[in-house]
Amino acid sequence: MPSFDITSEVNKVELKNAIEQCNKEIANRFDFKGSDARIEQVEFTLSIYADDDFKLKQVMDVFTGKCAKRGVDVRALEPKDIAKISGDKIKQTVEVKNGVESEQAKKIVRLIKDHKLKVQASIQGTAVRVSGAKKDDLQAAIQLVKKSITEIPLQFQNFRD
Repeated sequence: MPSFDITSEVNKVELKNAIEQCNKEIANRFDFKGSDARIEQVEFTLSIYADDDFKLKQVMDVFTGKCAKRGVDVRALEPKDIAKISGDKIKQTVEVKNGVESEQAKKIVRLIKDHKLKVQASIQGTAVRVSGAKKDDLQAAIQLVKKSITEIPLQFQNFRD
């Protein structure tokens, strides 16, 4: 039975390259001379350090630009609250979403069922498996999900006959 998986993953290598390019550009920019602005990564959590709000926004702008050039979808980045650390320096944590969260997965399954396509959708951990009798039905499901779900980046993988 033909099937495919709907996932939401970020390429870790490209994310790391975007962070390194951003740090390199910040180190070379004149407006960041003498400042402690940088981005650090631990798995899927990024820590952005800066001297003030303005420089933090500048670092985020540079970082999102580098992500766009490297093919990392910025919809997968979820900024958290800004925290004040020693002196007048600030830090912001950014979570990198990996996998389809359960609420989003339920929304995708409900969307497919509501449109009465001749496919079955089931949640498989951090992915949604869609299976059906015909390839055309599966392709219709892909088009429906692409058109309807825009808040997170989705990939359609493991297309099997």
